[in-house]
Amino acid sequence: MTFRFLHSSDLHLGKPFGRYPEGIRNRLREARHGAIARLAEAARAGGAGVVLLAGDTFDAETPAPDTLRQALRAMAAAPDLTWVLLPGNHDSLAATELWRRIAGDAAPNLRLALEPQPLALAPGVTLYPAPCTQRRPGRDLTDWMEPDGEGLRIGLAHGAVTDFTDEGVPGIIPPDRAQRAGLDYLALGDWHGALAVGDRTRYSGTPEADGFKHADAAGALVVALAAPGALPLVERVATGSLQWHTLALDLLPGEALAQRLAATLPALGLRRDTLLRLQAQGRLTLPERAELETALEAAAPDFGWFASDLTALGTEARPEDLDLIDRAGALRAAAEALLAETNDPALPGTAREAAGIALSRLFSFAQEVAA
Repeated sequence: MTFRFLHSSDLHLGKPFGRYPEGIRNRLREARHGAIARLAEAARAGGAGVVLLAGDTFDAETPAPDTLRQALRAMAAAPDLTWVLLPGNHDSLAATELWRRIAGDAAPNLRLALEPQPLALAPGVTLYPAPCTQRRPGRDLTDWMEPDGEGLRIGLAHGAVTDFTDEGVPGIIPPDRAQRAGLDYLALGDWHGALAVGDRTRYSGTPEADGFKHADAAGALVVALAAPGALPLVERVATGSLQWHTLALDLLPGEALAQRLAATLPALGLRRDTLLRLQAQGRLTLPERAELETALEAAAPDFGWFASDLTALGTEARPEDLDLIDRAGALRAAAEALLAETNDPALPGTAREAAGIALSRLFSFAQEVAA
């Protein structure tokens, strides 16, 4: 009989999102809590009775009492499912008080994978967990897994199989661990995007996105194992409630900016649940740049969070454009200086962008005064 389960990881409940404004920060935290119910719905829809959480369920070793209690209650509210929690690097076994509190308040449908030893999930189905012992274990925690059992064998671990950073840190989980240990499937956490390491090894990614790094929609994996040795059937299901998008806008003088922008931005009905980072490049005339900035400023309140990056956008200013600011004097000199800074490749991108914004605002102000 086919065994189905849901593979997820990296909920990071309680993540503070401190660099964002308070309004969207609260929504981001609530979206992460709501992911528990959405995972339950995805499991039921996929015919799965078990949810494997491959580490970093909590963002810190000392989550706030309400964060912990509400997470446990949300799992308890799905008594038809068995939830399996594995300590990750953010909520490792070093957080002894955290896991003591979880064990003391856990509902009967919550199982804790706190030891590197086989754990029976169902008749003929065994889980082989590799809980993180501390924030940086510094060794392969899956090395205890051996091909010494019968039935379906599922590994559960949290960590890297390749260098996901720019720091030159080598991965510590062998990419072929599933083959070495005779696992039918190895469920991994740590990488926040969906990633297939092989036919039997996958990162599920986070069920609720927390940044712009991964282009794919946040989700989880419904895994079906038909028999020992058979290749797993894996279906990715969307679970995110807020969308994170980075949009590129390549501009040239003479374009219909309003139409280009309207065609690029998400539909109006989707904007409140979208965090958007727009990156413009190319060149525009000074009046066009002022028009673009006005349009971006008008669109920003539609979104959950909005930011535009104009560091790669050059500005062309004809003499008649600068004449609209002033034909001579201090304002003209300031405009010419700002224009030179905007197009100076020796300056950092942020300095060029600041100069371009200042120039376009000076241009807009001059037009308002003239009107």
